[in-house]
Amino acid sequence: QVRLVESGGGLVQAGGSLRLSCAASGIISRITRMGWYRQAPGKQRELVAEIISGGEIHYTESVKGRFTISRDNAKNAVYLQMNSLKPEDTAAYCCNVHVDYVPYWGQGRQVTVSS
Repeated sequence: QVRLVESGGGLVQAGGSLRLSCAASGIISRITRMGWYRQAPGKQRELVAEIISGGEIHYTESVKGRFTISRDNAKNAVYLQMNSLKPEDTAAYCCNVHVDYVPYWGQGRQVTVSS
């Protein structure tokens, strides 16, 4: 069983920064993908950023140049540094980790950006 524990997020003014962390524990054989999703009220969940096992990184267009995803293999952790935050970034953010291609989800962290 794999467990994901998230931390970070919160309330910030527009232009500010926040950081999200997600650490996987349990039976970790091989992490094949790590990513962050978000869902705003009344909107569909969207992929924000992901790191694939080969190291390839993808961002959704709206966060390019502002958000940075990174991972710490020794800690089985993934991070999302969010800079220049905008009110439209307000959402519940959730990490997603694939262990041997099986997806696991964190509990979600709220990010609220005030204008």
